[in-house]
Amino acid sequence: MVAAVLLFAVPSATIYYTDWLWFQELGYQGVFLRTLNAQALVFTTTFTIAFVFLFLNLRVARRALSRPQFVLGTTEDGRSIVIESRMLANLLLPGALIVSFGLALSASNNWLPWLSALNAEPFGDQDVLFGRDVAFYVFQMPVFDMIRQQALVLAVLALGASGFLYLLSGNIVMEPRHGVAFWPRLNLASTARRHLSLLLALLLALMAWGTWLELPRTLITGAATNVVFGASYTDVYARVPFLRVSLVVMSLASLLSFWQAFAPQRWLLPLALGAYVVVSTAGGLYASFVQRFVVTPNEQTTEQPYILNNIAATRKAYALDRVEERPLSGDASLSADDIIANAGTIENVRLWDHQPLLQTFGQLQEIRPYYDFVNVDNDRYTLDGKYRQVMLSLREMNTELLSNRSWVNERLTFTHGYGLTLGPVNEVTSVGQPVLFVRDLPPVTTVDLKIDEPSIYYGEKSSDYVLVKTQQPEFHYPKGEDNVTSAYNGTGGVELGGLFRRLLFAIRFGATNIVVTSQLTAESRIMFHRQIGERVRAIAPFLQYDADPYPVVADGRLFWIQDAYTTTTNYPYATPFGARGINYLRNSVKVVIDAYHGSTAFYLWEPTDPIAMTINRIFPGLLKPMDEMPKALRSHVRYPEEIFKVQAAAFATFHMTNPQVFYNKEDQWQVPVIDDEGSATPMQPYYTIMRLPGEKGTEFIQMLPFTPRLKDNLAAWMVARSDGEHYGRLMVFQFPKQKVVFGPRQIVARINQDQVISPQITLWNQQGSTVIQGTLLVIPINESLLYVRPLYLRSAGGRIPELKRVIVAYQDQIVMAETLNQGLVQIFGRSVATALSPDVRSVDDVAPTVLGAAVTTQTPLVGVSSDLAVLAAQANGHFERATVAQREGNWALYGEEMKKLSEVLAQMDKIRK
Repeated sequence: MVAAVLLFAVPSATIYYTDWLWFQELGYQGVFLRTLNAQALVFTTTFTIAFVFLFLNLRVARRALSRPQFVLGTTEDGRSIVIESRMLANLLLPGALIVSFGLALSASNNWLPWLSALNAEPFGDQDVLFGRDVAFYVFQMPVFDMIRQQALVLAVLALGASGFLYLLSGNIVMEPRHGVAFWPRLNLASTARRHLSLLLALLLALMAWGTWLELPRTLITGAATNVVFGASYTDVYARVPFLRVSLVVMSLASLLSFWQAFAPQRWLLPLALGAYVVVSTAGGLYASFVQRFVVTPNEQTTEQPYILNNIAATRKAYALDRVEERPLSGDASLSADDIIANAGTIENVRLWDHQPLLQTFGQLQEIRPYYDFVNVDNDRYTLDGKYRQVMLSLREMNTELLSNRSWVNERLTFTHGYGLTLGPVNEVTSVGQPVLFVRDLPPVTTVDLKIDEPSIYYGEKSSDYVLVKTQQPEFHYPKGEDNVTSAYNGTGGVELGGLFRRLLFAIRFGATNIVVTSQLTAESRIMFHRQIGERVRAIAPFLQYDADPYPVVADGRLFWIQDAYTTTTNYPYATPFGARGINYLRNSVKVVIDAYHGSTAFYLWEPTDPIAMTINRIFPGLLKPMDEMPKALRSHVRYPEEIFKVQAAAFATFHMTNPQVFYNKEDQWQVPVIDDEGSATPMQPYYTIMRLPGEKGTEFIQMLPFTPRLKDNLAAWMVARSDGEHYGRLMVFQFPKQKVVFGPRQIVARINQDQVISPQITLWNQQGSTVIQGTLLVIPINESLLYVRPLYLRSAGGRIPELKRVIVAYQDQIVMAETLNQGLVQIFGRSVATALSPDVRSVDDVAPTVLGAAVTTQTPLVGVSSDLAVLAAQANGHFERATVAQREGNWALYGEEMKKLSEVLAQMDKIRK
């Protein structure tokens, strides 16, 4: 027994103590102690109440066991099954202890609702049916449900166990009724009747409490008709009245059960229970009658007030009431001057998709097999004085790919990743590979982006634990045939100190080497919880976290930013969207993690969110004001994709605020679905830099278009802004319903049917290469649209996708060119080329600047978008269109295109001379 306790207690105590050291290292010991105290208080309170209640009830029932032993039955061979009273009595104490411990352990895991209820911040919004603040549903109801459920478990267990003891002792006897064999008479001794009646009164009171909780629950559950979420007409005029009657009947039944414990009458309780059954049955029948004969024939009229409640609550719950809606004319046309005026948008069109770019980074920049690029992220930087969108990925250490996975290698030597790869979203080398501003080991740069500390000890791929500041040199990065080593000089990790701490961590991680190795010193540190998602959840498990933390280069250092959400499933009248039934969502917290030191800071990004304010009350000092975030990091905060997708899904329906339109779903939208490589997939939001209609400058936004439900033409597009004071503002630009604007699916169909583009794609595929069609991008310019789609080519057996062509579509025109600039020239003329920066560079166009070394002279750019190249692109476009026209027998168009071709060739001849 002692050995079993030690086997359970020692590892648990070790984990608690080492966690305390870890929280202390991060400066969050207050969070740890608050959590531990809450868990201990809930456990102790629940255990004490449960044990006292169960044990006292069992002690009272045990007194009826007057005989020394009891016969429970007989075996097949006729032997009696006997149980001794003493043995049964000896089981009562451990039984009560085990049940109480289990209930207390379960309750202690749900400590947060208790603290939330005690520190609840009002929402300031009341439900229209009962007049309660939303905080009641979000914070109080979960606690009431927990108390009631655990009390029900205790009441049922006490009633069942006590009834068994009374039955065993003969205080409960079942006798056959005269003439009614199937309904025996139940005779109870006075002691048993009194005890069991009191327990039954408690059980009925808890059932009455459950009926009372069903009243507000009608506002946070879906209606039977699916017309609205929350209380509907039938709920308000049928279910709620009968629930109130049921509450009175159940309360009366509880009082009668209590009265029966001391009164000789036996008919009172059955009468009350019968009344409850009648009321419940009648309530269900009446609700069905109202729904069938009152609501269904006049559903739109009867449900209109509740539809309005549903619309208002859902828009509030997802912050859709803040969306700024702007109309677009749908008549605007673009000229070369418009393209030039929006050069900032054109020069940041993302031509590199995440997956092809990740594959390219992996082949070109992982350098060694134990390095890994986990993800590619979008961000924006001011580089050489120009505001640019870039894609970047950190080079992390993946110890699972080490050829020799010894303990020393995994835990002491290969401790960290190193450096990053960063490049513009819109540029490509002359061989179809991405232009890289930051690359190689050690990191080299071609722009004014300072990186003083490229080591990555904390990231998306970081392994379980490593030991630093040891006598074993740490691998830093490879250099030719040799390796450069380093020693950690940061503040991350828990100090190991002497033998005692080493022993504790050896127990925690099951690694005896921590104790026996001679490589550790008194200054050695152990780093654990190094994976970003695991790290933030260990500190604040009560927040929901975005699936995509992203890296930031700021003040010469590498950081991670992790978005965190506050959510609930109990917002009255709000329709759930997304996973887990969530119907309230805010991006209230941003978490910043230093990739070298591991310091972790939580910033309150939406200070008016009641859930975040409640958390701030529970854990003072955990959430810092957003103004305390360093300016260099604040300029890289972005609106997260996860919440934007949920808000877009909700707005597709809940932009309709007219109840009649909403009921008929007349103007419902959907995210466009694109037929791609044999499968239909919804478009995903994407980041870009652009100038929004009506705004003066370019900015970093996230965008997603909408089409009408079951239609393919474009209805609107939604953006989430990320820069400066505009952060978090949602805008929707809507086209007139009477105008037909080509949508993404229609553009893709036209591309696939184009008699120049489609045969070329087929030809590439037949030659053994694989054509990868990139993301179709919708690029709003002024009040019109461009569509851009990159094409990547991967050779047979190759692993590096190359950006081979760019398809540009505008109104009725679709062209395919080697670069975006050339495609725009074919549509809008050569004047746009002189105003746009080159988007293709030669392979050796820029000599790198080695970080930490002397700056070398940079070779001038060698652009291929010269006048001849531009004219050549125009000539090729005219020739291809002429060829198609000839094939179709359209001789008028053929003659026009050949005339234009001659004019372009003449211009080229003049330039050559």
